[in-house]
Amino acid sequence: MLYENSIQKANLIMSLRSMGISSKDVLNAIETIPRELFLPSNFHSYAYKNNPLPIGFEQTISQPYIVALMTEALNLKGNEIILEIGTGSGYQTSVLSLLSRRVYSIERIKPLLVNALLCFKKLKLTNIVSKHDDGFLGWPKLAPFDHLIITCAIKKIDDRLLNQVRYNGICIAPVATSLNQQRLKKIIVKDKRENDIWEDLGEVSFVPLVSDYD
Repeated sequence: MLYENSIQKANLIMSLRSMGISSKDVLNAIETIPRELFLPSNFHSYAYKNNPLPIGFEQTISQPYIVALMTEALNLKGNEIILEIGTGSGYQTSVLSLLSRRVYSIERIKPLLVNALLCFKKLKLTNIVSKHDDGFLGWPKLAPFDHLIITCAIKKIDDRLLNQVRYNGICIAPVATSLNQQRLKKIIVKDKRENDIWEDLGEVSFVPLVSDYD
């Protein structure tokens, strides 16, 4: 099984390269983190397929390409402090933890967070700080953050979130542009919201953000 996983993982890395992921650090992180650890046992054999997979509670683990794309778009150097909204399985969190100084992550669904924390412990990832909360308003007590990543579809990125990101920091988020379409957005945060620089990274499909504030 380990040999089979290693072949599948190698094929996945080759596929990600062919899809335009060029960062060696990001590819190494994807290769290092065992995706099967974050999946229910009946999906272990699909761990290195480039597909999203269910993790329970009507949530999914993102496809590896999207994890790699979002991570690469942050242009990480290794010393950043990141806020993640939507811990989910903890897979994206773990990839980020290998490439940054610290990841603060918020998850609304308690059983998912418990499972993610067990994964972090198994992988001995000590630079992740998580909490069970509604992530819509971020984590203002710990702001500012170098970057922000949102792993669930949001209708509009609240200014109160972007205000928690440092000048020239980056926000990556799937934004629902219509009832049936989402676009992955990269926002370079400036001094005023009207000066922020928005870039479209393509069409995506994420579960929606659920919030008492939305």
